[in-house]
Amino acid sequence: MSEIKYHCKHDELIEANELISNPRNPNKHSSAQIELLAKIMAQQGWRNPVVVSNESGFIVSGHGRVQAALIMEDSRVPVSFQSFESPAMENAHLLSDNRLSELSEIDNTALKDLLSQMDTGELDMDLTGYDKLALENLMTQFHVEPPEEFQSFDETIKTDYKCPKCGFTWSGETS
Repeated sequence: MSEIKYHCKHDELIEANELISNPRNPNKHSSAQIELLAKIMAQQGWRNPVVVSNESGFIVSGHGRVQAALIMEDSRVPVSFQSFESPAMENAHLLSDNRLSELSEIDNTALKDLLSQMDTGELDMDLTGYDKLALENLMTQFHVEPPEEFQSFDETIKTDYKCPKCGFTWSGETS
């Protein structure tokens, strides 16, 4: 069994199959996402504990990490047991844990620059969370050349317009 490192503060290490998923969790993870997460965790170790509610006993955050642990050789999960003021507050944390990251915006130029600096061959770039296809798409979106058969047009071309509703006509001719 390979030894996974635990870099996060936690209350206890628990086998992944002993943890109870929250049946109301609306966030679903694809098998590709879980496999990638397991690969990253196997390389980098645990950086965040799974949060389990003292009140319900359910996982509140970390469902994907638990699924990843189930396919790893070492399926022990660092757990932080936490109390919530009410079931509503527990559910609010369940929802906000994923939603807040969805609200962030990516600066694609900064992302491309950082990934380009990292892509030296020393690191498996999957560990960034971007697979080969995603990296190729990101890197080429800034360097798209028009196809050879792409025609250029004279911008001074006379163009006439007619409103389909009222029939008013005008020219788009530039001088």
